[in-house]
Amino acid sequence: MIRTTIVIALVVVGTFFLTVGTIGLLRLPNVYNRMHATSKPTTLGTASMFLAGFVHFGPGAEGLTALVGILFLFLTIPTGSHMIARAAERIGVPFVEGVTWPDPDALERPPERTWDERALDPGDSRRYETGANRPGESGESKD
Repeated sequence: MIRTTIVIALVVVGTFFLTVGTIGLLRLPNVYNRMHATSKPTTLGTASMFLAGFVHFGPGAEGLTALVGILFLFLTIPTGSHMIARAAERIGVPFVEGVTWPDPDALERPPERTWDERALDPGDSRRYETGANRPGESGESKD
C-alpha cells in the first residue's frame, strides 16, 4: 500500500513537471527561455517517472534500468541545453531586452583570420596545405 502511494505520488509529480515544461515550450518568447523551461522541468519530471519505475519494480533489472535512465538524463540534458544556447548565441538569436550573458567578456572573440593566415599557422586545426587543395580557388583570400 505504501509502495503504491509512493509510485502514484512520483507519477503525479512527474506529470506536473512535464506539463509545466510543455507549457513553457509553447508559451515562452524565445529559444533561450524555451530551452530553460524544457530542460529543468523535463529533467525533474522524467526523473520522477523513472523513480516511480524504480520504486514499482524494485532494485532488480527494471529498477536498475530506471536508475541508469536518471543518470543518463542528468548527464545529457544540461549538456544539450548548453549546446543549444551557445548555438543560438553564435547564430545571433537576440536575448529578451535587458538580458545579457553573465560575463560580457565571454562574447569577445578573436578576429576571424583569412584562409591564408590560417595556412601559415601550423597550430591551426583548420589549416590547409595550399590553395591547390581548395577547388575553384587560386590562392586568394576566401574572406
